[in-house]
Amino acid sequence: MSSTKQPEASTSKAKETAPDVADIDRLLNREATAFQREVEVERILKAFKLNPYDILDIDEMSTAEEVKKRYKQLSLFIHPDKCPHPRSPEAFDILKKAESELSDKAKREELDALINQARNNVLRALSLPLSTKPDDPALKNLTPSFKVRLRAQSKELLIEEEVRRRKAIKMNLANEGLEARKKEEEIASKKRKAEEEKAWEDNREERVGSWRNFAATQGKKKKKQKIAILG
Repeated sequence: MSSTKQPEASTSKAKETAPDVADIDRLLNREATAFQREVEVERILKAFKLNPYDILDIDEMSTAEEVKKRYKQLSLFIHPDKCPHPRSPEAFDILKKAESELSDKAKREELDALINQARNNVLRALSLPLSTKPDDPALKNLTPSFKVRLRAQSKELLIEEEVRRRKAIKMNLANEGLEARKKEEEIASKKRKAEEEKAWEDNREERVGSWRNFAATQGKKKKKQKIAILG
C-alpha cells in the first residue's frame, strides 16, 4: 500500500516545483516589453529634433487626431514611471515638445510648407510631376524609399531654416546691443552735462567774487596813475 502511494506524492511535489508555462510567458513578455521601451527611448533620442514627425515616427499626412493618438501611445509606452531607461525623462520631454509643435496650427502649417517644398525637390530629382500622389506606383519600390528621401530632404531644409533663424536672432541681439549702448552713451552724456552745469552753478559765487576782487584791484591801479601835465 505504501509503495503505490510514494510515486503519487513525488509526482505532486514535482508539479509544485515545476515552473508554470503561463508564468514564464508573462515574464518573457514583461522583459520583451521593457526592452522595447528602451529601444523606443533610444529611437526618440536619436530622432532629428527639428522634425516632430520624425520624433513621433508618424506620416506627414497624419490628421490631428492621429497625431494625438500616436503621442498618447508613445507617451504611455516610454513614461519614466514604466520605462527603466535612465534617459526616459529626456525622451518623454522631447516627445511632448514634438506633439505640442504639431498641435500648434501656425507652427504645423509652417512646418508642412517646408516639408512640401522638400517633397517637390524630391519629385523633381526623380523627374516626376509635382502633382504625383503619395500612392503613385512610381513612388513604390524606390531605393532608398520615397519616405527616406523625403525625410533627408526635409532635414536639409530644416537645418537651413534653423541656421537662418539663429543668424536673425544673433543679428537682432547685436542690433539690440548697439541700441542699448547708444542709449547708455546718451544717458552718460546727459549725466555728464548735468554734472558740469551743476558744477558751474556751484562755482558761480566763487567766480563772481573773483571778478569783483579783480575789478577792485584794477580800479585802485587806475587811481594811483599820475596825470601827465602838458607844457
